[in-house]
Amino acid sequence: MATFVDRVQLQVVGGSGGNGAASIRREKFKPLAGPDGADGGRGGDVILEVDASTTTLLAYHHRPHQRATGGGFGKGDLRHGARGEDLVLPVPDGTVVTGADGTVLADLVGIGTRFVAARGGSGGLGNAALANAKRKAPGFALLGEPGEERTLVLELKTVADVALVGYPSAGKSSLIAAMSAARPKIADYPFTTLVPNLGVVEAGQHRYTIADVPGLIPGASQGKGLGLDFLRHIERCHVLVHVLDTASLESDRDPAGDLATIEHELASYAASLDEETEGRVPLMERPTVIVLNKTDLPDGADMADMIRDQLAERQVPIVDVSAVSHKGLRELSFVLGDLVEQARAALPEPEPAPIVLAPRAVDEKGFRVVTEQYEGGTAFRVQGDKPERWVHQTDFTNDEAVGFLADRLAKLGVEDELYASGAVAGSTVLIGPGDDAVVFDWEPTMVGGAELLGRRGTDDRLEERHRPTREAKKEQQRARTAARMDRIAAMEAERKAGHWSDPSDGATR
Repeated sequence: MATFVDRVQLQVVGGSGGNGAASIRREKFKPLAGPDGADGGRGGDVILEVDASTTTLLAYHHRPHQRATGGGFGKGDLRHGARGEDLVLPVPDGTVVTGADGTVLADLVGIGTRFVAARGGSGGLGNAALANAKRKAPGFALLGEPGEERTLVLELKTVADVALVGYPSAGKSSLIAAMSAARPKIADYPFTTLVPNLGVVEAGQHRYTIADVPGLIPGASQGKGLGLDFLRHIERCHVLVHVLDTASLESDRDPAGDLATIEHELASYAASLDEETEGRVPLMERPTVIVLNKTDLPDGADMADMIRDQLAERQVPIVDVSAVSHKGLRELSFVLGDLVEQARAALPEPEPAPIVLAPRAVDEKGFRVVTEQYEGGTAFRVQGDKPERWVHQTDFTNDEAVGFLADRLAKLGVEDELYASGAVAGSTVLIGPGDDAVVFDWEPTMVGGAELLGRRGTDDRLEERHRPTREAKKEQQRARTAARMDRIAAMEAERKAGHWSDPSDGATR
């Protein structure tokens, strides 16, 4: 079973907000003393936090779905719902967070650094908060908003001052074990190192971290071997150390050829990094040290003597070492310490993140209406943060809550915009994105406000009946009176003619 994972896809969902309460306070001699429904609690956030004891993303490989706790429901007597607990997910130092579209959202470096991956939804307002001079006792409350849902990619990039690069079995693991307290796996076959290993080196006043990462082979920049799983771990280092095997048993390899191959793969990979690593020295321009390893062996010492002059043309430090006998390790530790200190001194001073102000334009509506095809006809979709949020907050089983939504949309200008877009009575209107939108037939007469409300929880504008006007009632009364007078006149004419009849049944008496 895998014990190290450095790239995972994570589904995070913030906690849903609690629903508000619709309650009426009851007191002695006052059965209806006013609304006292409280607000629901806010849902918890999902937070990524750099933790010193976390070195792998393995936990999220096995549990890729993470959800925060929802907020509590509001209650009567103005008892507000509890806030949902935040879900804090520990991640290793050097974790890069990207969105599903590849956009970098956060670069988590430094113990304690935090990033809110998914925000919790706001709690719904209770009817006490919705009461006003016209709507004194609302019979509804707002629902809590759902939490933010996101798909993230977490990628671990090792944070080390020095990176050891080289062919498999070049002796990188033995070297870091000899220079620090790290104890990586060491064996006599290629690709022994499958995960990055970090060690801390102390040389006089110098203290720095050194990383032993999986071996490199030709084509690694295209994904061969451990490929990109290796290369991403050298992006943050200050110094590159090329570890060359001077006692290789392979006849078709030599240290100079190995160095050329490694540099070619690094250059190919660096071409896609330099634009992304703003503020850092380009990968191929960073300080470099060449380490000739295994010079304690006769063949290794002879090979080192043969190629030293050729490598000296690069004008970089060259150190002969042996991880077994510890030959040259002290010298190497001080050389690396000096280079790391110089690289740290050259780093720009960290600047606080600028505060970006993005005020809304004076004429910005906060929504827009687009026309699209829906089920073979033309529909009008309302898009915008406020309308979509209000729809999520509405209890569509409560007529008064639906009427309140209609008032809010009309006040925002949605009705006017629908008119301007060509909508007419009966047009299909959608509010919200995708298949989760609320669909209804638009009725433009849904205007007015609290003065048209009926009893609590109802809205006369949504009733399936039409209330006659005063003039219509008068006309109906005049028609009934005229019909009665005509009936009486007919009966009087029959009586005078000597016939008594009831026009209602046709009988003659």
